[in-house]
Amino acid sequence: MKKFLFVDLDDTLFQTPGKCAAEEDLRAAAYLKDGAACSYTTARQRALFEMMQREMTLIPATARNRDALSRVDLPFSSYSIIDYGGVVLEPGGAVDAVWLDTMRVDMARALDGLQQAMQIIDQYSASAGLKGRARLIEDCATPFYIVLKDPEKISERLEQVEREAVAPWIAAAGKDFFIHRNGNNLAVLPKSLNKARAVEYLRQRLVAEHGEIMTLGMGDSKSDARFMAACDYAIVPSGTQLAALTLAAL
Repeated sequence: MKKFLFVDLDDTLFQTPGKCAAEEDLRAAAYLKDGAACSYTTARQRALFEMMQREMTLIPATARNRDALSRVDLPFSSYSIIDYGGVVLEPGGAVDAVWLDTMRVDMARALDGLQQAMQIIDQYSASAGLKGRARLIEDCATPFYIVLKDPEKISERLEQVEREAVAPWIAAAGKDFFIHRNGNNLAVLPKSLNKARAVEYLRQRLVAEHGEIMTLGMGDSKSDARFMAACDYAIVPSGTQLAALTLAAL
């Protein structure tokens, strides 16, 4: 039976230097546009990757877009799910046109709401004296979601924006959207955009190609939980947002 691991990337297979400062034997795994290394693997992460690669096919399931994925230095060779599930890439990197057409219809419906959320975030940030501004994230000529980062990486400011601006908007008028906040990222996404939808679509393709398969999901954040639950088994790295939420529920 063929085995497939749908795996998140950032903070799952590698992370920024500040999150692994106590580790030794770090190796660069992802790079900025200027070529500078920005994320690293630990020895344990590399051992896990090598073990998984021997036993199964690894499929990234990431918020990264095509450009950011191309700057990840890990040997993936099958499909990829990017843009929070908005785009599926074939082996070799071509875009799955059928899935993209589906998502373009859904994202066109969501665009007005995304623009409203951007306006609300920027107006609140300006009034509160915060420097961060919302950005609309697009890929394959398609808008998908908005993201806000704090320039000084003070996560409490993002929590403030979520609590006082975004959450009230969603409660009142943005019920087709949800919030994802982890570290220095505050994202507002349409509910129609999620990795679980793309995983299920790709799982059906894999079954058609290989017959019965086994699937595993691995991720670090709350937003990964749905796609992990869509798999036969779930793997949660320790010390992550999702691990903390799991322990808090016990």
